[in-house]
Amino acid sequence: MSKISPRYLRKIYERLFAKYGPQSWWPAKTRFEVIVGAILTQNTSWTNVEKAIANLHKAHLLSPAALKNIPVDNLSQLIKPAGYFNVKARRLKNFIEFFFKEYNGQLERMSKAPLQKLRRGLLSVNGIGPETADSILLYALDKPVFVVDAYTKRILSRHRLMDEATDYHAVQKEFMQSLPQDTRMFNEYHALIVRLGKELCKSKPWCDLCPLNDIHYSIDYKCFCCRKPLPRPHERYVLNNALSPKRYFCKECWKKKGSRIGKLKI
Repeated sequence: MSKISPRYLRKIYERLFAKYGPQSWWPAKTRFEVIVGAILTQNTSWTNVEKAIANLHKAHLLSPAALKNIPVDNLSQLIKPAGYFNVKARRLKNFIEFFFKEYNGQLERMSKAPLQKLRRGLLSVNGIGPETADSILLYALDKPVFVVDAYTKRILSRHRLMDEATDYHAVQKEFMQSLPQDTRMFNEYHALIVRLGKELCKSKPWCDLCPLNDIHYSIDYKCFCCRKPLPRPHERYVLNNALSPKRYFCKECWKKKGSRIGKLKI
């Protein structure tokens, strides 16, 4: 991965903040609920996690002691909406075991530990990877660490600032070396990236609405008329003219122009 300019990372943050404003993340009532949510949200949507957390609320289980005492089979049924419920129930139990062993089940005690020690400890828990560990550190424990997710890689790769296959820690290093070590900023930045990824930078992006579409814009195929991105080959109508470069049109503009053209061959 080529080094990302700090100027671009700051510009992306400023543009997203100007468009969306503060995100008030993480959506939870307590710091412990943040931790539970970070583990449950692996490989599922937040909507499903909310349903699982609601079940835990109703059962009065959103406390370290309660989760420590409930049998894993009972726990798995309560978190069923989050998917992979048997696996996630064991992961929650693994975290609770670590939490009581290292910090006696006390979040205040845990939050006072040094960042690197905390991170090593969380990553030693079976089922907790870098993204989950960093989400816990940032959102539950107020530690200045940047969370990288699939949206981060997608957005940066589409703007030719990195390769989408770049290693998690290499991407994280770029952010943490380029930006102030500010917990609040890291919190907002990650939340803003997630919002952009969900609303505009989808698998089929809405680049014409994106506040970042002039920063290393990398969608190569755009409608010559309305500038709509055409990321899929079968969506492109191409005009071959010996006197001009090849021009692409979306279906709607192609119909309006009434040109004689065949669909682009895949």
